[in-house]
Amino acid sequence: MPKNNPLLLLVDDDPLISETLSFALGRHFDVVTSHSRSHCRQVLRQLKQAPEVALVDLGLPPFPHRPDEGFALIGELLASAPAMKIIVLSGQNEEDNARHARTLGAIDFVAKPCAPGELIKLLQGALRFAATSGPVETANTCSLIGASPPIQRLRQQIAQYADSSFPMLIEGESGSGKDVVAHCCLHRHTRRSQQPFLALNCAAISPGLVEPTLFGHAKGAFTGAAGAQPGYFEEAGEGTLFLDEIGELPLDLQPKLLRVLENGEYQRVGETQTRVSRARIVAATNRDLKAEVKAGRFRADLFHRLSVFTVTVPPLRDMEDDRSLLLDHFRTLYAGQTGNPPFTLAPEAQALWSRYAFPGNVRELRNIVIRLTAKYPGTTVGIGQLREELDGDVDPAPMVAPSGGNLEAATSAALAQLQSQGNIDLNAALALWERAYIEAALTLANGNVSEAARRLGINRTTLYNRMESWQR
Repeated sequence: MPKNNPLLLLVDDDPLISETLSFALGRHFDVVTSHSRSHCRQVLRQLKQAPEVALVDLGLPPFPHRPDEGFALIGELLASAPAMKIIVLSGQNEEDNARHARTLGAIDFVAKPCAPGELIKLLQGALRFAATSGPVETANTCSLIGASPPIQRLRQQIAQYADSSFPMLIEGESGSGKDVVAHCCLHRHTRRSQQPFLALNCAAISPGLVEPTLFGHAKGAFTGAAGAQPGYFEEAGEGTLFLDEIGELPLDLQPKLLRVLENGEYQRVGETQTRVSRARIVAATNRDLKAEVKAGRFRADLFHRLSVFTVTVPPLRDMEDDRSLLLDHFRTLYAGQTGNPPFTLAPEAQALWSRYAFPGNVRELRNIVIRLTAKYPGTTVGIGQLREELDGDVDPAPMVAPSGGNLEAATSAALAQLQSQGNIDLNAALALWERAYIEAALTLANGNVSEAARRLGINRTTLYNRMESWQR
């Protein structure tokens, strides 16, 4: 087997499918297999490098007849390896599932059964689109793409805070580009650029490994510790240590991180010697950490220490015409990578692009451009072709949902709606907004149904029942 084969992660709970595809794809890829989301975490921790591409089934244990585990896994894989190309291979091939998988960050969706030859073409095609250095920066610089007020505000904040030695917290939804802001804007183009940049995703590592990974360990500190090992705080030197998904940091480790932030002091696991870190700490989260503090899941003192400076990476829906600028950027980039002429959008498709909310943010936009580049090189994409790539109903009734229990504002919005349209279907409108909120909550929770239910203030069973009603 060639040593330079790309590493492929295959996740399917059917042993026959896993064995058959492993054999069929083995000539072109180094295949590692998994049968569930929890097992997949174990597999990834044992690998020396992240897989370049993944084939993921949606129906995984313990709910093989639902797509929830597969949706959650997509979010976890991209959290641990943002450059991974994910293709969903699933028997749950309802169009809603395909669109939602793409919104979460999957490159494409393929219904079972699929011939191995077609899968090889798809996987190799996905690998042709080399990972960009980030979703919201230009190809060779760290200039954020966009002219909207939120992006201008982000640029100003970065310029103010980039060279500071104080901690910084980056807030933003999944897929918005927080890692790019950390690496490119807050490290590569600052005085620390010649120093190391190390990143740890707190959601993608076993809780038991977080402490030795960050602080290092002494020989014999735990089973398997054959020798002393420095941690990220030591290896980062005077560079930058990026802690992504900081809201997932185990509660018992938070005081130790707080100590480092306050005076730079830490100890390796199994040692009593105090060491000092001079690295700058940049943390990121897609959670509301203030709410986590109130719920007792995150320490208030750590939150205040991390958020000395706070920047917010805006969601794409708030970036006005920037989505067209990003379209131009990625279209040119991927056409150059593949050697194909770029596609164009018909006027009605361009209008649809401009009003689509992109719930998966820049990551979703980028993946849509990748698919359109592969499917329609040098051609004009119509509104029907574009609509197939978007998630859900992209032309909902322009009703404003009630916010914060403000009945007066909601009544005014409803009045404007009735005056402009004459009549509405109340049941359809309410059903639309219910589904919109559920889809939004699932997106923010990376497909985690329990987390989505918490955001919506309902229990998990109720959320499952409402989601199942969509199929009736």
